[in-house]
Amino acid sequence: MLDPEPPSRPSAEARRRQIQDAAAICFRRSGFHGATMAEIARAANLSVGQIYRYFDNKEAIIEAIVEQDLAERRIRFAEFPGVPGNVAEHMIETCVDAIDRFCNPERAALMLEVLAEAARNPKVAAILQKRDAEERVLNAEFRQRIRRPEWTEEETEIRAELMGMLFEGMAVRSINNPDIDPEKVAPVLKVVMSAIFGVSRHGPARDSQSA
Repeated sequence: MLDPEPPSRPSAEARRRQIQDAAAICFRRSGFHGATMAEIARAANLSVGQIYRYFDNKEAIIEAIVEQDLAERRIRFAEFPGVPGNVAEHMIETCVDAIDRFCNPERAALMLEVLAEAARNPKVAAILQKRDAEERVLNAEFRQRIRRPEWTEEETEIRAELMGMLFEGMAVRSINNPDIDPEKVAPVLKVVMSAIFGVSRHGPARDSQSA
């Protein structure tokens, strides 16, 4: 009878993800400064030495978490070319998914902890600013698809920026008011998004001068 094969070792990518997930739990629970490498190692069921094989420090772990979030956004942006018709209307109609994502308590808590650290740590601030710049590049096609003839490039960018402010602000509100009901928010949010995107529920909004 053959001896059973030893279990295969996790790949480097899987191990890094294991550490990132454990660190996210620790950052939410203890804060960036309160969470130690020893605590992260315990949460990941690894030794501290194993943590340092994959990450030089806690900033490097944050950078990996931020990159993971950006990778997920790349996947969503990659879906836009396949969206038929008006991509803005598609986003308006599917905004409940975005509300659920941004109002997720665990995601919101981690996001606010990282932002707080960025306010006092230039290294973390640089990580977030780099991610934001990369995200604006991803947004380029989206901005062109929502742009209306009467909008300048600058106005289109500002409208897209307003959308970012709107959804990222949901994370703050979800902490301050955890009883927010996404199903009740969605109908009003659709009205606000329609105004920002310059569309009505029945097609492009008309300028008041042309009405």
